Amino acid sequence: MDPRQIINDGRMSAVQIAAVAITVGLNALDGFDVLAISFASPGIAAEWGIERGALGIVLSMELVGMAFGSILLGGVADRIGRRVMILASLVLMAIGMMAVTYTSSIVELSLWRVLTGVGIGGMIPCLNAMAAEYSNGRNRRLALSLMVIGYPGGVVLGGTIAALLLKDGGWRDVFHFGALVTALFIPLVFFLLQETPQALAARRGPNALEKINKQLARMKLATISELPAAQAKTAALPLASLFSKNLFATTLLVTLGYFGHIVVFYYVAKWTPSVVVDMGFQPSQAAGVLVWLSIGGVIGGGLFGIVAQRTSLKALTAIVLALTTGMLFVYGQGAKDLQHLSLVAAATGVVIQAGIVGIYTITAEAFPAYARAAGTGFVIGAGRAGALLAPILAGFLFQAGLNLFTVSVTIGMASLVGAALILMARLDKANASG
Repeated sequence: MDPRQIINDGRMSAVQIAAVAITVGLNALDGFDVLAISFASPGIAAEWGIERGALGIVLSMELVGMAFGSILLGGVADRIGRRVMILASLVLMAIGMMAVTYTSSIVELSLWRVLTGVGIGGMIPCLNAMAAEYSNGRNRRLALSLMVIGYPGGVVLGGTIAALLLKDGGWRDVFHFGALVTALFIPLVFFLLQETPQALAARRGPNALEKINKQLARMKLATISELPAAQAKTAALPLASLFSKNLFATTLLVTLGYFGHIVVFYYVAKWTPSVVVDMGFQPSQAAGVLVWLSIGGVIGGGLFGIVAQRTSLKALTAIVLALTTGMLFVYGQGAKDLQHLSLVAAATGVVIQAGIVGIYTITAEAFPAYARAAGTGFVIGAGRAGALLAPILAGFLFQAGLNLFTVSVTIGMASLVGAALILMARLDKANASG
């Protein structure tokens, strides 16, 4: 039998549940690392006297690294192994987070944020692929949803800690904390997270059959007597296969759909702390509002995973993307008190994160195992290459004198465009994770 089918039809063992849980934790770490600069930005601006336009560039630097890391390293992970790539990415992230605390200029800080972004970008496609491949068919969409909402979960926990650190210390303490937690994940992954049977079968390296059976035995599933038939590859490299006849349309439409929606997400996530401070609140309170954005994200992502088990994945994703545009109209009106502002942020987080969960799940189901990390990496990397424009664009729009409502509505339309593109995408069921 095919190990992919054995896992798809079998029960979820403790090993599989633990593996999915680790991907959730790693994505939570990703959430904190990415937004650490947002938590720290008011303090950086005050200490160094940075104008809004320059601050927008600083806020986007790790997105540059994430774009390169996702696109280039996703395909590498399919060839050398997702576990190896995750470990290497964690090392880069830990170094980048710690090095930021020793910077004294915008240029230095930006370079280290790019390095951190490369590590994050290399890790994300692996997490999506591993969560999909460790899960059985019945729980795959829920597992992917949990993995994705680890991101806002990390922001909730990290933001709460960041608020305390900013209250009693300085912005560098946020990065000290991030570097420490990142380093602690390295031994956890090394000892507890192994390569999936699907990836081993797709790579077909030395002793592949023995390694696959060892993993199946750990999962308490039936073993196999011979390797399954190799999946037909349309290119020598996983990244090149994304532009083959059978995958090109899916790659293009899902990538552009993600591009539009993630622009909105990073506008809200990156600028919320500064917007709150401009309304007269303290930086520690700004971090608290960002936490509410992420609490909404956890709720929205979880609800999406439950509903997606019983309805059309593509239609549900398009609906929540359209609702995101609607919520940006509300977000742009601001609020007079912190309680109302937190409520608006939470509601915005619900629809934004639900849309991200939808696109991640579509991505995991759209690409075959031999190109799953490459496909996920390309979609996420190309999308985030556009996302780096969101903080920069918003910064210059604000500097040009436009108000919060105008900027929010303008950028919010990108999610509506993303919804239309997702509806146009044709997903090939033959490439589903099972």
